[in-house]
Amino acid sequence: MEIDKLTPCLEKVSTGEIVKTTYAKADKNELSSLKGWLFNWKDYNLNDCEIYKVLVDDDSRIQGLIAVKDEPSNNAIYIKIAESAPHNKGKEKEYLGTGGHLFAISVLISMNKGYGGFVYMDAKNRRLVDHYIEILGASYVGGVHPFRVSIGEIAAKRLIDFYNFKRED
Repeated sequence: MEIDKLTPCLEKVSTGEIVKTTYAKADKNELSSLKGWLFNWKDYNLNDCEIYKVLVDDDSRIQGLIAVKDEPSNNAIYIKIAESAPHNKGKEKEYLGTGGHLFAISVLISMNKGYGGFVYMDAKNRRLVDHYIEILGASYVGGVHPFRVSIGEIAAKRLIDFYNFKRED
């Protein structure tokens, strides 16, 4: 996932207005009704994950999704996949900042589990590795996967301090 812009909340492209956001777990009915997304969010490979959605206040449409796996043996959260909604991609996107929000959510989940904000993921290519290092403050890990990166405590704290969203219960 390419992060287009870090914004404390999402930014409406047409007006530059900053809009408030909420995040919550996505339910199976919502995932079943998705249309136009690149990933199959009902895939069996996501059965061991929790899937979270980003919402704009007063708008029921999902703005982005992230699948995270709790890995207590690693004291970390593994980000399996993240994706902005189809209407937040390309030249005609509605909102900026979805990708950064999704990663900030994963960091917050890690902090809430007592992992200090530590998360890791496997990027698709070296360009994305460099992008995550530059934008998120991630570190290159490599090893098991040639494009593995992690976000540690300092970068995690920076993301949480920057983002302004609430959790839907």
